[in-house]
Amino acid sequence: MKKIQLQNFSKERSLYNQHSIEVEQCTFDGTEDGESPLKECSNVLINQSAFSLRYSVWHCYKVNINNSNFSNRCRAPFWYCNNLNISQSSIMGVKAIRESSNITIDSCEISSPEFMWKSNEIIVKNSKITAEYGFFESKNIKIDCLNFFGKYSFQYVENMEISNSVFKTKDAFWHSKNVVVKDSIIEGEYLGWYSDGLTLINCKIRGTQPLCYCKNLHLINCDMTGCDLSFEYSDVDADVTGELSSIKNPSLGLIKYETVKEIILEGSVRPFNCLLEKK
Repeated sequence: MKKIQLQNFSKERSLYNQHSIEVEQCTFDGTEDGESPLKECSNVLINQSAFSLRYSVWHCYKVNINNSNFSNRCRAPFWYCNNLNISQSSIMGVKAIRESSNITIDSCEISSPEFMWKSNEIIVKNSKITAEYGFFESKNIKIDCLNFFGKYSFQYVENMEISNSVFKTKDAFWHSKNVVVKDSIIEGEYLGWYSDGLTLINCKIRGTQPLCYCKNLHLINCDMTGCDLSFEYSDVDADVTGELSSIKNPSLGLIKYETVKEIILEGSVRPFNCLLEKK
């Protein structure tokens, strides 16, 4: 591989159409403020480098990034990429990662509104992400040991597995399909509305009006202490612990609970065919 070391790049397309290169201890910044420094590249290693230019890595194949920084001036840093691996790095630019596939994020810190949209085959582990509309319309995702903060997360996602994670987010998993969350903490309002095939196992759930208008909803040993107006118009099979504030007009299925302060079965506009059973 051609090694590029200890250089600064500030012009547009400074490493355009480069193949089999190793970029080490380089900076991408300067008064020229050039866009798309790496574009149409393949087989790229980036190590200990710093980026502050827009559209940093576009239309690239097989890119491995380690111990590098993408500042908040890196607007849309990774788009239309395939085989993108990022480890021990920070990403602060808006709209990071879109319409890309075969992505691994490991031990990274990310703060990026509209992060990871419309992407496929994603692995995230040991990371911290702050984002609004994170993972919108992405598919085939595996997540382990993630701390997530933000709003409107995982909307319209399909085929996702999550474990050992903490989420502080509102409107999570709306319209999601085939999602499994295990051994995690989920705090926030309006969890999982309109989802289909959402399964929560050994989770701690907090927040108002969770899990309404759901289809094929499953909860196994989940603590829902303090949750109010839960399960409205949902098709649900749930075994929950803790003291719920209220359950309201579930449509179909079975809910086994330890304690609930209030069960609301009035004012429904849908048939009630759900069995509520105290354990």
